[in-house]
Amino acid sequence: MSRAVTNVGPLSTLRAHLYSEGTSMRKLIVAVLTVVAAATAGLAFTAPAQAAAGGIIIYRAYYNSPGSDTGSNGSLNAEYILLKNTATTPKWTNGWTLRDKQNHVYKFPATKINPGKYVYVRTGRGTNNAANRYWQSRAYIWNNAGDAAYLRNTAGVLIDSCSWGSTGNYRNC
Repeated sequence: MSRAVTNVGPLSTLRAHLYSEGTSMRKLIVAVLTVVAAATAGLAFTAPAQAAAGGIIIYRAYYNSPGSDTGSNGSLNAEYILLKNTATTPKWTNGWTLRDKQNHVYKFPATKINPGKYVYVRTGRGTNNAANRYWQSRAYIWNNAGDAAYLRNTAGVLIDSCSWGSTGNYRNC
């Protein structure tokens, strides 16, 4: 019995070979399913959005700057969120946001964080550099009596968060 083999790409060669050898339809289906399963195996285990963004975590929240809350720029800059790149490749946070429960929002400019490196997001004023980003605020952002920091990517997907209560000065997240 002769079977027509339709030319539909790379599988047509496989089909032609299998049919020419007198292979049954069942064996053909098993062979095709094996090829498809092997080709898509990695897709079944794709990482969630957070892991895909990869590697950037909130490492520490220093929400109660040392000493009295004088409102000086030095005191404001002693209040910070410390981010860390835990990945083995550089990561960019361009357009990402960092916010608190009261919806104070910091939007990242072009920011590259190298593997194993940290970036401070300081509350006060200053000039951005590789290790420090400045909120440019003249008031405290992080509530000493309890608050949370939320890091989101440009699509608004939550990458990491860290929350704290009313005790202490900082929290390792």
